[in-house]
Amino acid sequence: MAVFTSSIDPSSADFQANRAHFDTLLATLRERIATATGGGRDALIARHHKRGKLLVRDRIDRLIDPGTPFLELSTLAAWGQYENDVPGAGIVTGIGQVHGVPCMAIANDATVKGGSFFHETVKKHVRAQEIAEENRLPCLYLVDCGGAYLPEQDRVFPDKDHFGNTFHRQCRMSAAGIPQISAVFGGCTAGGAYIPALSDETIMVRGNARIHLGGPSIVKVAINETVDGETLGGAEMHTTVSGVSDHLAEDEPHALALMRDIVASLNHTPSLAAPPKPAVPPRYDGDEIAGVISHDRKIPYDVREVIARLVDGSEMREFKPDWGTTLVCVTASIHGHPVGIIGNNGALFSDSSLKGAHFISLCDQRGIPLLFLHNISGFMVGTEAERNGIAKDSAKMVYAMSCAQVPRLSLIIGGSYGAGNYGMCGRGFGPRFLFAWPTAEVATMSADIASNVMTELRRTKEKGAPADEAELQAIEDAVRKQYGEQSDPYYATSRLWDDGLIEPAQTRDVLGLCLAVVMSQPGPRERTPVLRM
Repeated sequence: MAVFTSSIDPSSADFQANRAHFDTLLATLRERIATATGGGRDALIARHHKRGKLLVRDRIDRLIDPGTPFLELSTLAAWGQYENDVPGAGIVTGIGQVHGVPCMAIANDATVKGGSFFHETVKKHVRAQEIAEENRLPCLYLVDCGGAYLPEQDRVFPDKDHFGNTFHRQCRMSAAGIPQISAVFGGCTAGGAYIPALSDETIMVRGNARIHLGGPSIVKVAINETVDGETLGGAEMHTTVSGVSDHLAEDEPHALALMRDIVASLNHTPSLAAPPKPAVPPRYDGDEIAGVISHDRKIPYDVREVIARLVDGSEMREFKPDWGTTLVCVTASIHGHPVGIIGNNGALFSDSSLKGAHFISLCDQRGIPLLFLHNISGFMVGTEAERNGIAKDSAKMVYAMSCAQVPRLSLIIGGSYGAGNYGMCGRGFGPRFLFAWPTAEVATMSADIASNVMTELRRTKEKGAPADEAELQAIEDAVRKQYGEQSDPYYATSRLWDDGLIEPAQTRDVLGLCLAVVMSQPGPRERTPVLRM
């Protein structure tokens, strides 16, 4: 493969301006992550510790193998909602290794509304289970859960992808041979009780853990029985009397040690896929990406400069470099794992769409996973584009991407607009993982175009009084406000439209871990012919 030669000058004024802008974005991201992972809850944390309980991330640290990474997902779920009283949606999810076995940890944070489930909590829990099922990762539930947050019941309880779906997935994964293990650290009431009850094996912590379908107050109302929580559903009772629990732990470290022992005895052989080639650092520092990305979206940059700072040795083999040039398609390696990368250098025309479809087909036939780097305004519009067949040619790229059997990953590094989001494997197309940078924007179109469209529609409206300038300005202001708010990367990550915001300098390691996970279970698949479009 050819080594890419960068044309970026880190000492240039443009680079420094880009970096200064990006550093501001990174400072905001780091501040918000710090808040979401523990800031502002000192009294609740102190009460948690007083009860002899570890914080949720401390539990995970003790659970996973020492010195190994933990890939946390959707850290900023629910950010900006509920007056920021539900940081992280009250749950921590992510992938870590236990005795060398990659596992999905799903852990309630009882310092956030007692670990109750909000709408975003359910989405985050379900997304973690979805990733676990796709990659056959054992699920380790660290349960400290108050069940559904009752004021949110209409957004948590009744629908197809609401709380009940988490139990459906748990049962289906267990039936498919994907282990489901629970350790209970606190109260598990109502729906929360089913997480450990449906697990293959369950641990409860003496004195703190409780499982009951209805707590003491519900029992009092329902059957007029007065009972305390420990008698009703304590760890000792459930381990020695009901048999709901399989193991009684004396404290939380003991419970986590027991969970590690269970994983060690699972006879579940998959481990992170070993790379077929040695990992080689890029020739260019990933930290330089902050100076590569233009601070003004209207100023283009070469996506190859980003790729060169992500891939091994900054080496890449480009496919059709002289045709369909607004789409860059390269094969390379990340941490030793082969990958086909598709990145944007402008709007997608018919030629670049067909090039993308051809390249996806090649990677699928060769068993090479795909990585989509989104910075796309969309597919080209206009008379010439339509006469050249952009509708059918863009559909071919969407079709090839949708039907590819190899694992697909997406990273939103800039704008991801309209049907361009679809062609580049947006959330609706089920990529195994989808991350974003703090420069990301996801929307049907940019705020500039949306405001122009809406004002033009009002100008050409046939019925009613002609629009005056004040009305047109009001329309433009409203559209810009809506798109500005809803295109913000924190708006997207809050609603779990991605699997988390990450920093450019972290991206290579995150992608390397994701590739090791997705390639650990390649599974049987039918080889597909290469279709030259």
